[in-house]
Amino acid sequence: MKALFAHGLKFFEDNNGKLYLRGYDKNYWERYLKHFDELYVIGRRLHIKEESLGGFNEFKGNNLHFIEVPEIHSLLDYKRNIKDSNQIIKNLTEFVDFTIARIPGTYSSNAIKYSKRYKKPYIVEMVGCPWDAFWNHSLKGKLIAPYITINTKRIVKNAPYVIYVTNDFLQRRYPTKGKKTNCSNVTLPNIDEAVLKERLRKICDTKENQKKIIGTTAAVDVRYKGQQYVIKALGELKRQGITNFEYQLVGGGDQAFLKSIAIQYNVLDQIKFKGPMLHKEVFEWLDKIDLYIQPSRQEGLPRALIEAMSRGLPALGAKTAGIPELLEKNYLFSNTNRNIREICTILTTFSNEKMKVQAKRNFIKSKEYDNHIINKRREQFFKKIVLNTII
Repeated sequence: MKALFAHGLKFFEDNNGKLYLRGYDKNYWERYLKHFDELYVIGRRLHIKEESLGGFNEFKGNNLHFIEVPEIHSLLDYKRNIKDSNQIIKNLTEFVDFTIARIPGTYSSNAIKYSKRYKKPYIVEMVGCPWDAFWNHSLKGKLIAPYITINTKRIVKNAPYVIYVTNDFLQRRYPTKGKKTNCSNVTLPNIDEAVLKERLRKICDTKENQKKIIGTTAAVDVRYKGQQYVIKALGELKRQGITNFEYQLVGGGDQAFLKSIAIQYNVLDQIKFKGPMLHKEVFEWLDKIDLYIQPSRQEGLPRALIEAMSRGLPALGAKTAGIPELLEKNYLFSNTNRNIREICTILTTFSNEKMKVQAKRNFIKSKEYDNHIINKRREQFFKKIVLNTII
């Protein structure tokens, strides 16, 4: 059987013609190739310099195929390319036996449309909230957020099969009449008790007023990721005479906006941009920091936060999407203008004793997202779908 994976990914091509993706490794594609003989993945092609490939994974594997689609995300590109884009997706859905549509996304929505036209089975992977994504993006985003949200609700409601990345949030906001399950996209390595033991030792060896390193893993040029709120909070703390926090940001993208905020709030010396990292390097970095923060205003179920929790890191996060499913309520802050003050309060009340309690609590919670548990649930769901398709 042949399957199409439709989402709208950005593929980066180096000077040798090799393709790379951020956040999608070989293990990610294997979850589908267990059930299908060939997988066709659509995406946009961009060029990248070799020195910028840190944190990227090469797109390669047996029976794994890249199909280029034109850019349609700006108004001009949409008018110019939507016809060609639709034709490519139309031909693909007619060619394959099954479609995996990861939404929200225009390409994936069109793939569902043509799958229904050709009476081809499909599954929806619900990975994020379009309302949060567009409403917190820009003025233009606020204008189209209601339309995208209504369309997404309609798609999910009528989908025959849906995989949600959250346990509760997306299910409540985007319910379905079809068969469903919940499977996080997190890929955790073996969770070792020695990690927690080392974390607790690190906390015990830290003096109460010693510098604490806060960290976030996310693209630094996507404003709804929320790093600017943490920077502003550090500015407010500095105004109060509290300067024992350093904020480290792992992730690619243009740093100009966040640097301008740091300069404005007079905390540039407390901000460290670490750039993109390989997955293995991220875990090594997590072991070196003291606190993790997920300040996003749009999420599904944040993989980065779960990975941090698996390293025994005390954490705090916004009341966004699936984040409240992961953290204790006392370590959540709002998505309003109060969030700066709330971040300050949580940071300044994080005593060593509370850090030890949260380290243990988060480490135990992360075990719910162990590879074997999540993969088994996803595999069983796909097996039932593929069996129904063959019958």
